[in-house]
Amino acid sequence: MTDRHTILITGASSGLGEGMARRWAGRGKNLALCARRLERLEELRGELLAANPAITVAVRELDVTDADAVERVFGELDAELGGIDRYVLNAGLGKGASIGTGKAHANRETAMINAVGVLNQAEAAAALLRGRGKGHLVFISSVSALRGMPKSQNTYGATKAFVSSLAQGLYAELDSAGSDIKVTDILPGYIRTELNRSVQTSLMADYDKGVDALVRTIDAEPVRALVPAWPWRLLGPLLTILPEKVSRRFV
Repeated sequence: MTDRHTILITGASSGLGEGMARRWAGRGKNLALCARRLERLEELRGELLAANPAITVAVRELDVTDADAVERVFGELDAELGGIDRYVLNAGLGKGASIGTGKAHANRETAMINAVGVLNQAEAAAALLRGRGKGHLVFISSVSALRGMPKSQNTYGATKAFVSSLAQGLYAELDSAGSDIKVTDILPGYIRTELNRSVQTSLMADYDKGVDALVRTIDAEPVRALVPAWPWRLLGPLLTILPEKVSRRFV
C-alpha cells in the first residue's frame, strides 16, 4: 500500500465526499476539496482544521461540466499543495427520471455531471499525474454500472457504466505501459446519503460504515472493488448474469 499524503476530492461538500474528507483529515492527510457549494466547503475546511491543525486544506468552487475550469482548478490546487498524489473523482448527481416522461432536463443534467464531468476531471488529473509519472486516480462509479437500471435510475446507471468503462480502459493503458500511476474503479453499493434518500432497499448500508469501507478500500488501491464488500462482492457478479426479471429485485 502506497501512502498518499495529498488528496483531491470532488463533490466534497456533502455525502460520501464529505465523509472521505473527514476520514483522511483525521489521518493527517492534506486535502484539496472541490464542489459547487463553496460556502459549505469553507465551513467544512474550518471544522477539519480545528480538529486537525497540522494539516492543510484548500477549497475551490467547481462545476465539473466546465472543462476549462476543471483544468485550471486542478492545476492551481496541485501547485498550491506541492503536488497532489491522489485524485478522487467523486462529484455526481442522481437527479434522474423515467425516459420519455417529460423530464429530459433532469436526465441531461445527470449525464453532463456524471459522464462529461468525470471525463473532464479524468483529463485534467491524468495530465498532471502523467507529468509527474506517478500517483493514484480514483473513479467513483456505482453498482448501478453493472446492469441497466429502470425508471429514475436509468440514466444514472448508464452514466456510471461510462465511468467504470473509462476507468478500466485507462488502467489497461497505463498498466500495460508499466506506469506508476494507479487507477482504481470503485463501485459503491447503497450507502445512506442525501443522494439516495428516496431509495427503499434492505441492502442500504449505514453511512459511517459505508464511508469507512470506502476509505479503507481506496487506500488499498485495488484495480476494481465493490463497496461495502458484503453483500456486493457476492451480488455484483450475479447482477451481470442473472435474468433481468431476477436481477431487478436487487437494484
